[in-house]
Amino acid sequence: MGLFDKIKNVFSKENTITTKEKEDINIYDKGLSKTRENFVSKLINLTNRYDKITEDYFLELEEILIMSDIGVKTVMDFIERIKNRCKKEHITDPVELKEIIVDELFIIYVNDEVIVNKININNEGPTVILFVGVNGVGKTTTIGKMAWKFKEQGKKVMLVAGDTFRAGATAQLEEWANRTNTLFTGETEGVDPAAVVFKGIDNAIKENADIILIDTAGRLQNKTNLMKELEKINKVIGTKIPNAPHETLLVIDATTGQNGISQAKSFKEITNITGIVLTKLDGTAKGGIVLAIKEEVNIPVKYIGLGETKEDLQPFDIEKYIYSLFKEMM
Repeated sequence: MGLFDKIKNVFSKENTITTKEKEDINIYDKGLSKTRENFVSKLINLTNRYDKITEDYFLELEEILIMSDIGVKTVMDFIERIKNRCKKEHITDPVELKEIIVDELFIIYVNDEVIVNKININNEGPTVILFVGVNGVGKTTTIGKMAWKFKEQGKKVMLVAGDTFRAGATAQLEEWANRTNTLFTGETEGVDPAAVVFKGIDNAIKENADIILIDTAGRLQNKTNLMKELEKINKVIGTKIPNAPHETLLVIDATTGQNGISQAKSFKEITNITGIVLTKLDGTAKGGIVLAIKEEVNIPVKYIGLGETKEDLQPFDIEKYIYSLFKEMM
């Protein structure tokens, strides 16, 4: 059974899924509506216009995929795989191809790897999660929403304002700490970020915090300085808590498209990124960027932002993603 049939069997039968899964699917469904309307409607239209698979069909399919921000390299590889399967399995009808398209998009993302989208939790002390990303991508809001999620799990959470460069960054994070009723460490603008992080971890240990969420500056235009800053912060964290940070999450705004992939490549050069948080996915009709990031940067997407509320920050699930995009074809 291919992924197409598996997902259809699981998510199409309401009696087989829990209430929580239904709620999560609804969030995916609503958040990916723009991409679905843009991407899948074009695929359905393409299938309806051709009664036979031709080179023109593949050219149009290629254009649809590229316009969905899947990325040129990823699309070229994908089209080649589709052509090979058509030849090998003697497929000539575009209707039969829709299941293969879904299967191959899944294969591209997974690529024979075990995709871990869960946060790496430290069982021997506080879990430290470092957040990086350029200004304006929703980094501070993401930290606030994650604080809320951990708080709801009964965890004691410390927010650390390590972005001492951007005016108002500390105050913004402190506001989130107040809203989520979590601990907070911050200093005045211009203070050495590593010193704030040192103090924040000290405070978290004294307060027996379970989770430490650390904000950082996003001055990617000066890579050398940012690299030195992150190296210093990482050294401080590792000195205070061995093997930390346990996660370094890169926050990317999905609406920036291919520019987001460039940011991922740049940050990957200067620090060890363990996962990506893709925000504002509900605000773009080009949700294919999820696939492009994994293919081009080889970093798993761990969370996606599908709206404004705290519930709309969801752990990324490739099967829910595929189902929400292609349910009209199932």
